[in-house]
Amino acid sequence: MAAVLIVDDEVQILRALQINLNARGYSTVTALTGHDALAQAAQHPVDIIILDLGLPDLDGVDVIRRLRRWNRVPIVVLSARHGSDDKIEALDAGADDYVTKPFGMDELLARLRAALRRGAPGDLPVVRTEGFTVDLPNKQVTRRGVAVRLTPTEWNILELLVRNSGALVSHDEILTHVWGPGYAGETAYLRVYLAQLRRKLENDPANPRHLLTETGLGYRFRE
Repeated sequence: MAAVLIVDDEVQILRALQINLNARGYSTVTALTGHDALAQAAQHPVDIIILDLGLPDLDGVDVIRRLRRWNRVPIVVLSARHGSDDKIEALDAGADDYVTKPFGMDELLARLRAALRRGAPGDLPVVRTEGFTVDLPNKQVTRRGVAVRLTPTEWNILELLVRNSGALVSHDEILTHVWGPGYAGETAYLRVYLAQLRRKLENDPANPRHLLTETGLGYRFRE
């Protein structure tokens, strides 16, 4: 079953969700604050996030925005905020669904299943350039029809860039996604791995067409 990150500062709700989800075969990771949620999402890849908006350190909408810089995991908001403006703001920030408290467990589980179906690997694209193909659903890369062997770290960097095709992905977003929050600022890691990816994928690694450097900012994938 899927892995779920539960984020709520109300310990009773958090524990109740964890018990109910574990009883139904889900694995769970928990967080009580927004910063803890971001760290857990980076350190423990999960399939879906249940997120309260009223957190003690960061507003839940801010957590959604920060997650969406580098992570496309489905997010189901679970909040006591009933106003339509709150719902619109959360959905516009990148949430996939919005459930209000008090809630029924059966309804929440149905919403989770629906969000997981929408985010299933089969919905991910196969991205083709003139030199190589990135098959996101199957986690494979081929160059002129021949499979390219990537290390797990190389794949994680490439996948993040491809999922955000055309958009700038900052150094810290990549470092946090791949290595965790403690590695923010360690840009030397990225230079090494981007050089390796270019050697494996680009026709002219010294003048890349697809894995582009934005000096001082980050990297961008261009199809």
